[in-house]
Amino acid sequence: MKWTLNQLQKYRNKDFIIDEIIRVDEIKQVDPTIREVSPMHITGRGDIDSTKVTFHLKIEGHLILPCSRTLVDVKLPINVDTTETFLLQGSVYETEEETYQVKGDLIDVTPIIREILLLEVPMQVFCEDVDSEEAAPQSGKDWEVVSEEDQSKKIDPRLAGLAKFFDENKSSSES
Repeated sequence: MKWTLNQLQKYRNKDFIIDEIIRVDEIKQVDPTIREVSPMHITGRGDIDSTKVTFHLKIEGHLILPCSRTLVDVKLPINVDTTETFLLQGSVYETEEETYQVKGDLIDVTPIIREILLLEVPMQVFCEDVDSEEAAPQSGKDWEVVSEEDQSKKIDPRLAGLAKFFDENKSSSES
């Protein structure tokens, strides 16, 4: 996804639609936990004026990562919206967003897409298919995996008598 400034200036004040599929397999060398990278579908538009070029992009695809419990392949969907601004001719803008200075006569968005994908990789990934033979066991002798929701609904047996006490007070005050 490279464009020269001359190519982009033809689209000044016009619609510059982006719909490309790119391969970014080289991120596997940067992060060895990434096992596979699907071709990324990049859609969006570019806004071009005399001082800057702004790309509004949507990145879609998936990464294959190892499960943190079992090392089974886990498909991590990627669906990212981003806005990237390139400043032309040393322009200076006071903005909160990160901008890039154009060096030479070429704008290349591919390194930025690689960086965004690397930032999308979570610290831990867990296999959600618990019925699979390769998935981590969900219980064993004297233990089981408990979700946070199940744990919050469970009443501590030491406090069960206290709950009955308040139920008795409500029924006696209503009478």
